Amino acid sequence: MTRVLVAPDKFKGSLTAAEVADALADGLTAGNPSWSVITAPVADGGDGTVAAAVAAGWAPVAVATTGPTGRPVTARYARRGPTAVVELAAAVGLVALAAGELDPLGASTFGLGTVIGHALDEGAREVIIGVGGSASTDGGAGMLQALGVRILDVEGNEVSPGGAALRDAVHVDLGALRPAVRSARFQLACDVDNPLLGPRGATAVYAPQKGATAVQLVILEESMTRWAQLLHVATGRDDSRVPGAGAAGGTAFGAMSVLGATTRSGIETVLDLIDFRRKLAETDIVITGEGSLDTQSLHGKAPVGVAAAAREAGVPVIAVAGRNTLRDIQLREAGIAKAYTLAELEPDTHTSMMNAADLLRRIGRTIAVSADLVTTSR
Repeated sequence: MTRVLVAPDKFKGSLTAAEVADALADGLTAGNPSWSVITAPVADGGDGTVAAAVAAGWAPVAVATTGPTGRPVTARYARRGPTAVVELAAAVGLVALAAGELDPLGASTFGLGTVIGHALDEGAREVIIGVGGSASTDGGAGMLQALGVRILDVEGNEVSPGGAALRDAVHVDLGALRPAVRSARFQLACDVDNPLLGPRGATAVYAPQKGATAVQLVILEESMTRWAQLLHVATGRDDSRVPGAGAAGGTAFGAMSVLGATTRSGIETVLDLIDFRRKLAETDIVITGEGSLDTQSLHGKAPVGVAAAAREAGVPVIAVAGRNTLRDIQLREAGIAKAYTLAELEPDTHTSMMNAADLLRRIGRTIAVSADLVTTSR
């Protein structure tokens, strides 16, 4: 009996990782009913991280919070024992905004802090934070305010939400920080190495993706510089130059400086959360994928992380994607034996995205009947 582990990321704009996995599994079992197929959706630390944990058996917890612009939203985190998995994108990410809602100066991470606070109140003592997909550039200030930190202007008033308001801050008061924060451990799932400030910093590299104009970039860089100075005074630490501090609009910087957070690769974090390597020990072939296999995939994206782990275990890997721009040699070097794409079946991108589930079922059947691609059971 051939044992297959289906571990894809989402097809952005089309299907969630779980939906991709289910469609492929349907096709595989239809093509070869004797195969044993297990699904294990993955993510790279951004949106979909909590869903991957929940699919692996973690308990979902819903929290009423606020989105990046203050609008009420409901976000989920995952819980297992004393550990919580929190996803920035679910609360204050770009995915939480409707069209036309971008607010590069005023968007805040306050809602993320609300979710973290809920997890701490429920007894979590280790909090893993997926920091991909941020809609703000506030250096994590909003997150910290939600956890009790006071950021004051010259008149002693709390500054307004958002990165721009930090230009008016003169003092950071850590005295009211939640006691549970001091006894908890925090880990960031993060794959970027950008510092907080400068030409490779949070503002210069990522704020334009969040709608910032040239003038607004100047304002935000001044704000982040001021924020770094204030936290240095308040904590005695200067994490502004630490690789990764610029992740998620500087949210990583705030988490490092005040929460003592450490960082780890997003996909490696997720693979541990879903107990992926144990599953590999009982697997003959892995099928992974994402919406687009391209050069970005080679830098911390989920399918390549899955392939690397499988190669270490001696398990062959097939990838499935909406489209693939990688050369065969790049795929082989990444540990991927073969790649199938929806574009091969349906060249029109819109039609392909609309019918992704059916196309994935067709690819699953094709893989299942291609005996030359399947290793014998180990």
